[in-house]
Amino acid sequence: MTDEKKDRREFLGVAGVAAASGILAAKSGTQEPAAADGVVDPSSYFQPKSYWEERIKAPDDGKKYGWFIDTRRCFGCHGCEVSCKAENDVPLGNYIRQTFFQDVGEYPKVARMFLPMACQHCEDAPCIKACPCGALHKREGGSVVIDYEKCCGHATCVEVCPYGAIYIDPSANQAVKCHNCYHRIDEEMEPACASTCPSDAIHFGDLNDPNSKVSLAMKAAGENDIELVQLRGEKETKPRMWFAGPAPAQIEPRVPREGESYNNDAYNIYNWKE
Repeated sequence: MTDEKKDRREFLGVAGVAAASGILAAKSGTQEPAAADGVVDPSSYFQPKSYWEERIKAPDDGKKYGWFIDTRRCFGCHGCEVSCKAENDVPLGNYIRQTFFQDVGEYPKVARMFLPMACQHCEDAPCIKACPCGALHKREGGSVVIDYEKCCGHATCVEVCPYGAIYIDPSANQAVKCHNCYHRIDEEMEPACASTCPSDAIHFGDLNDPNSKVSLAMKAAGENDIELVQLRGEKETKPRMWFAGPAPAQIEPRVPREGESYNNDAYNIYNWKE
């Protein structure tokens, strides 16, 4: 078993040793970018191209993993979140994936929309470009993953992620994000969230395989004139997650941005009507 394939359960027991070596961050020469008008350009966190250009390339394995989320089918059970937490030992208050919601309409015609979110596994991933210790890289199928033998907890990846999909583990002081459950893929299983979803709203697979679950689901949506959209395309990160239904347009403002992470405020009852 390679170091990269070490289970996080095993790793967290020794992660404090690696996290303590903050010299890795200093070695990169990364400095806090200056803000113009209070807004920091995420690209100002990027390392020199020579430092990340190899890590941002996916292995030449012919696979292209991606996601299709049919928000019309999601009824907000949060089963994807629970299964993800159980699979990856995610601590309370932190999330690798989170389901956002928005109440719409006026009584008595009201409804609640749901938007399951996680790392978009961008082709032009800003987290890889910003990582000062070389921990973020691409695995088979283009999955964006973290090498925990290298991660120093610098958190610049959090600062540049346009979807708020990365958090810093409070115990290991290292970055954590969705890794497409590559340990399950290696055993020919789906990611935990996809296999758990009771409404079949989450589809994952190889976009290059026309017979994969995700390809067939997206094809069926297209044949029924269902528009497929992506979030924050203006960021030009080429995300590999598509959505169907009205929820993305309604809920997108609630999704965390650069410098933020999924958190408990998403479930604050005082935000229900906002």
